[in-house]
Amino acid sequence: MLKVGVLGAGHLGKIHLRLLNQSSKYELVGFYDPFEENATKVSNEFGYKKFDTIAELIAAVDVVDIVTPTLSHFDCAVEAIKAGKHIFIEKPISNTVAEAEKIIALAKEYGVKGQVGHVERFNPAFTAVKDKIENPMFIETHRLAEFNPRGTDVPVVLDLMIHDIDAILSVVKSKVKSVNASGVAVISDSPDIANARIEFENGCVANVTSSRISMKNMRKSRFFQKDAYISVDYLDKICEVVKMKDAPEVPGDFDMILQNAEGLKKQIYFDNPQVSANNAILDELETFADAINNNSTPIVTLQDGTEALRVAYMIIESMEKK
Repeated sequence: MLKVGVLGAGHLGKIHLRLLNQSSKYELVGFYDPFEENATKVSNEFGYKKFDTIAELIAAVDVVDIVTPTLSHFDCAVEAIKAGKHIFIEKPISNTVAEAEKIIALAKEYGVKGQVGHVERFNPAFTAVKDKIENPMFIETHRLAEFNPRGTDVPVVLDLMIHDIDAILSVVKSKVKSVNASGVAVISDSPDIANARIEFENGCVANVTSSRISMKNMRKSRFFQKDAYISVDYLDKICEVVKMKDAPEVPGDFDMILQNAEGLKKQIYFDNPQVSANNAILDELETFADAINNNSTPIVTLQDGTEALRVAYMIIESMEKK
């Protein structure tokens, strides 16, 4: 069983602590939080061991789970890696692409594994259809959230949109060709609403919208490809796959048939997979344990996290030019 420690005991850090404590693949050793009042409260309330320094926690574990504010991700990751510890690091991987690339290089140098917490990759609605998404040519995503002061210190692109950027990059097997984006800062110093058009070298286009001042929550993606339309509702954890095939010569009474101007007939049918309930955060943490134990590649690699961050900054730079 892998010994694990958590850096950061804020809102998400406490969720990680609870799940790691429940996991059969980890032994939760304890946590470190720089805010003494919060650290003492969490330790007293839940019984987790509180470490006095980052170094002491790192020395006591095999895996360091970094759930600190983004600005400190790099320093925490470097200290853990140089101590020979595997790292799970919350999204975004770091504050800059240059820092993220240094993390990748150090992990390779010290022979440790790393995974980035892009949790939507483990959303059951997405995992149920991921293998059915083949060469999509148009993607549309909407990630809208009701206002929450937590997270407004960073642009909505790094706060929310980066989830969809990572999911898109995981299914589009092509390099980004260009980005055109716009955003509006409504109540924050950085954009609260953003839209980006991402064009890939293979011709795929992704239209991505995020807002953190919406009247309702929404997390939906739609993937369009030849002979198929796939929708994913990350929030309600449901998905839909609509496919087309050549129509039978003698359609049934309830067959849905489309005919184009040339007389070509296609039959529409539904191929909706079973969505199995899960805890996506627990899954991402436990699959990382599997990757360490089996010496296999993590599902969301440090490189994946870096590419998502790279595209996010391309979007931010495009907005700043407007």
